[in-house]
Amino acid sequence: MEQMGKSLIIIGAVIIALGLILTISGKLPWLGRLPGDIVVQKKNFTVYFPIATSIIISLLLTLVFWFVGRK
Repeated sequence: MEQMGKSLIIIGAVIIALGLILTISGKLPWLGRLPGDIVVQKKNFTVYFPIATSIIISLLLTLVFWFVGRK
């Protein structure tokens, strides 16, 4: 039961962090418009591939989980 409680606390902290990131992301004009993000705009549709943004978010999440996993 103790392990389950710790897991729920960590999951809750991750959800709060994601909520904060989503709240702040609208105020960061560079997020989603980095060099390496591909946007294809045609007459009737737009395709967006946020490659560079995805790599940066992946690196940040890797560091966070690495620090959490050390405990």
